[in-house]
Amino acid sequence: MNAQYSIFKKFPTLEQAQEIEKLLNDNNIETIIADNVPPVDVTFAGNTIGNEIEIRIKQLDFKNASSIIEKENETLIENVDPNYYLLKFTNEELYDILLKSDEWGDYDYSLAQQLLTERGKPVDKDLLSSLKKERIKDLAKPEKNQKPWILAGYLFSILGGFLGLIIGYFLWTSKKTLPNGQKVYSYLPNDRKHGKYIFFIGLIVLPIGLILKVANS
Repeated sequence: MNAQYSIFKKFPTLEQAQEIEKLLNDNNIETIIADNVPPVDVTFAGNTIGNEIEIRIKQLDFKNASSIIEKENETLIENVDPNYYLLKFTNEELYDILLKSDEWGDYDYSLAQQLLTERGKPVDKDLLSSLKKERIKDLAKPEKNQKPWILAGYLFSILGGFLGLIIGYFLWTSKKTLPNGQKVYSYLPNDRKHGKYIFFIGLIVLPIGLILKVANS
């Protein structure tokens, strides 16, 4: 069942995730909360695997869920703290929040829209849609500069190391979830091809190495 669910939001604490989960559940959106701790902690260039709490929902619910959270934040904004840090942001900084909404909380995203509107700056659905499309296009780009990991993967695989299998597998199959729920491969096609080769080399060499080790013991 989990295969049809995609990552919708990530939170640093379980309590924050549960608040959003309750809001979505109250609006008839099914959710799954999961800890994204990987079975093996592998870090590639520019891509560090962190420990966060994820809320997963069906991809077809993404748009509705976002609207529900935005409406909830509009209510909260009415009582914004006069000392809230976002109130001191420049217009350029507020527009940057709208562009990189995936890096900010939903509350800040909604507040940035209101502040810009109050300052007489253009914020409409077409602009927000355009910014989201541009951000998704940017995030969908594969990670570059994987040569050090490719070389390390070949080395460990040829030497019969288990780490070679892991590096090859991640280069070959790793995907990332975009803010709209779409999943894309994390690395360039050529890097993924090397990852596949590394994985199968390790798959062949590792058992041979173990057999020889046992035979010589």
